[in-house]
Amino acid sequence: MFMRKKRIVIALGGNALGSTLSEQRKAAGHTARVIVDLVDEGCEVIVTHGNGPQVGMISNAMAALSRERSEQPNTPLSVCVAMSQAYIGYDLQNALREELRLRGYDTPVTTMMTQVRVNEDDPAFLSPSKPIGHFMTKKQAEEAEKQYGYVMKEDAGRGYRRVVASPRPAEIIEMDAIRSLVDSGHLVIACGGGGIPVTRCEARLSGASAVIDKDFASCLLAEQLDADFLIILTAVEKVAINFGKQNETWLDRMTVKDAEHYIREGQFAPGSMLPKVQAAAEFASSRPGRNALITLLEKARDGICGTTGTLICQ
Repeated sequence: MFMRKKRIVIALGGNALGSTLSEQRKAAGHTARVIVDLVDEGCEVIVTHGNGPQVGMISNAMAALSRERSEQPNTPLSVCVAMSQAYIGYDLQNALREELRLRGYDTPVTTMMTQVRVNEDDPAFLSPSKPIGHFMTKKQAEEAEKQYGYVMKEDAGRGYRRVVASPRPAEIIEMDAIRSLVDSGHLVIACGGGGIPVTRCEARLSGASAVIDKDFASCLLAEQLDADFLIILTAVEKVAINFGKQNETWLDRMTVKDAEHYIREGQFAPGSMLPKVQAAAEFASSRPGRNALITLLEKARDGICGTTGTLICQ
């Protein structure tokens, strides 16, 4: 009887990719080794990733170009996200291909430029909160607001940063193509940076000024690919409650009900661990037998084998 391989969507955090050209290339090689470790465990792997440092770098570079050349319009954020997908995918797919070949696999690796539809009436558009790009002085922030229509907010005494909406993903536009590639044996990199944010008006897709949380996009991708496991990689080995306090407790396991309880208690920081736990619980509750894992990049293989990380299950 044919047994399908365990299908895993693995969501890479920013620490898996570095923040400069040289750091990213080096980090991609290390990350590829960890991912191919999962292939060695008999898993079918789909990769998603964040793009925080990269999209900020690209946005800053394009803004500088528009300041230098008056005829160059400012680059929409959706285009910057698209650029970051290709830039990260280029390094990551080459590193994965090389590591697969070194271990005797002939698995094709494909980066899918992925658009993700968001709803125009998502309440996130009314209260932009996701910081991107570099810090500015108050004067620079005021000029950016005037010249580009940016929403700028002061950030913990460190200066001002642009903030954008972070709406929930509603639809992965290239889903059929991603599914076809996965089913035909490709190792696919998709939904980079949460996906290129778009809205739909009849048959037309238009870029949105937003950044989609990659954990929620990864959850949606995992559900629609009928994955068995969603692995969300972060900067800690396990999830903690009462983090930083004397009664800090690291969790080996959380049921969906536990996660919902801790979320109501405010145990997890918004913009950090909170969306990871929310996405993990959402995936684990989407169908019996589905599980999620939150852990370090280096511990992904151990986590799949059940020896570390925080398992989220029904």
